[in-house]
Amino acid sequence: MSSPGLEATDSTYSAGSLLERLTSMARATKRPILFGLRLWASVCLASFLAFWLELDSPTWAATTAAITCQPSLGATLRKASFRMVGTIIGAIAIVIITICFRQDRVGFLLSLAVWGAACGFVATILQNFASYAAALAGYTAAIVAMYQLGATGGAGGDVLMLAIDRASEICVGIVCAGVVLAGTDFGGARRELGGKIATLTAAVARGLTETFLAPKSQYLDAQLDRRQLVRDVAALSPVIDQAIGESSELRARSRVLQDAVSGLFTALASWRITAEHLHELPDDRSERAATAALGVIPDHFRCGRLEGGAAQHWAADPLALRHSARDTAFALMRLPAQDPSQRLVADQAAHAMLGLAHAFNGLLFVDDPRLADERPQIAKLHVPDWLPPWINAGRIFVTIGLAQLLWIITAWPNGASAITFAAVIVILFSPRDEQAYPLARSFFYGMILIAIIAAVLDFVVLPKMETFLGFSLALGLALVPLGALSAQPWNSGMFMVMAFNLSPLLGIRNVMVYDAAQFFNSAAGIIIGTGFAALMLRLIPPLSPAERSRRLLALTRRDLRRLAARAGAARVRDWQERIFARLSVLPQSAELAQGAQLVAALSLGTEIIRLHRIADRFAIRRDLELAMSAVADSQSRIAVQWLLQADRALTAPIEHDPDSEARLRARARLCAMKEALTLFSDYFDGRES
Repeated sequence: MSSPGLEATDSTYSAGSLLERLTSMARATKRPILFGLRLWASVCLASFLAFWLELDSPTWAATTAAITCQPSLGATLRKASFRMVGTIIGAIAIVIITICFRQDRVGFLLSLAVWGAACGFVATILQNFASYAAALAGYTAAIVAMYQLGATGGAGGDVLMLAIDRASEICVGIVCAGVVLAGTDFGGARRELGGKIATLTAAVARGLTETFLAPKSQYLDAQLDRRQLVRDVAALSPVIDQAIGESSELRARSRVLQDAVSGLFTALASWRITAEHLHELPDDRSERAATAALGVIPDHFRCGRLEGGAAQHWAADPLALRHSARDTAFALMRLPAQDPSQRLVADQAAHAMLGLAHAFNGLLFVDDPRLADERPQIAKLHVPDWLPPWINAGRIFVTIGLAQLLWIITAWPNGASAITFAAVIVILFSPRDEQAYPLARSFFYGMILIAIIAAVLDFVVLPKMETFLGFSLALGLALVPLGALSAQPWNSGMFMVMAFNLSPLLGIRNVMVYDAAQFFNSAAGIIIGTGFAALMLRLIPPLSPAERSRRLLALTRRDLRRLAARAGAARVRDWQERIFARLSVLPQSAELAQGAQLVAALSLGTEIIRLHRIADRFAIRRDLELAMSAVADSQSRIAVQWLLQADRALTAPIEHDPDSEARLRARARLCAMKEALTLFSDYFDGRES
């Protein structure tokens, strides 16, 4: 028999555990419920202003407020600004199309499809919210066209006033969502970005310094860590976009943040060269080279661990760390070396430190933009692969064209609505690659569910509400739970779609009309258009992640061969930014080894450009050009032989050589190139599928 004291203890423990679980659940549901309330407030405020201003179709103001409202302030404000730009461009485009093809039905419909395809093409090239703005410009034209198309297509009505009305309604929704979020959410994207940069910088510094300390038996583990970090750095782009949305200071000088990402990629590339070289050296030479470089690196970089909140400690003083990283880099550059291996390890550690300095500058920029350095350079747009944009453009053109053709054949009164939502889905989701069809399918299922909810509100609840307050409370019955569900991880996309499309289905007007036939016709047009777009995304699939990865590697190899043939006209920064762009879009499902191959190509191309500049100084131009010719011809083994010949030319004894240090540095670069070509010869020679 248990004692009363033990029973009391068990009871107290159970009550405490229950209270703990309830507290944890309350914390977990607080943020989703708050978002649901913000979503509801945004839609109600947009509806109120649209009613007060007597806009033609308040539905689009309410819908835009729902679409613009995001779980984070930075995402909302960033999305709002790009949505406004995309809306204006789309409205101008449909006016121009109508003017050009006022009396030409075929020309008007084809131009609408071409415009949607062009916007989808641009949306695939751009990223994040800029991509969203391009997509929006495409389907805004379709939305305006929906209100002016006749029974069988062609322009009709006053398109200029329609475009102005739709743009005005959409801008009202954008402003309302921004006001509600700005007034209720102080934003956390900057803190999140700072934390991620600090964590990644600490991880890279930790990996680099442990390369000098760890035994060779841990080489493979470190290699896996490094390859995973390539993925993590590439994933910073959306977080940067959200942080930019919260702050005009960050937005005005966003190049600093891109430099921080580039710096982390540079540090990873230099870490790879260092690790591979030390692994291949005999133990005694490896230890000497590692010890010499490690002796220059301060202790706080050696302790750049993720455990114990060290990353947060780094974030507390990024200014001192930036200065320290730069000073360390210069000290490593000046470090005396006895052989090419010591020179290579010291120089690559210096490049890594300069990369970390850029990352610390980005961290400082997030904390206090006034203290961050900025290089006045114009960012160039590097398209990683031109094929996916063309595939998406073709898919969009075919989808819109077929929807138009079916409408003309059937003469269905709600066909314009189906065309519009088919255009919205296919333009919006095509840039999402393999996620396009699952997202469109979730959109389709969400549309069916929200149509049922909208029918209940339209015919049971709203007719009993005679005031705007009652109307708002009725909207809250659906929007608050839908918003809360969309802010949690399970099937969030479907619930977000349901929240977005409640207003179009209700058909919010200045004078509400509860017509069952009109409701079901409208709902059928939206659902059929959505289903048709999902079907087309299924029938015309994008490139698979494996094929995209293969193409990115093949294109990089092609560019490397061209670089080897024409290194004199190349710039290091241009080459690096081209490869950084490919690293940033490498699918998350890609093999870790594929990321390593891109990093190896980045390093090899950089060394080719740098060596080309000093080839005449040391009379190795002929050997270097023959080596580069072999690289261009996919003959890595022959290229290595010519690089060895160039190295032998540099080792020839010269009495009182004033360039001995520069000569040793050139030999170190030759060594880095030889090791990259040897280790990744299958990739560089095109023997890997």
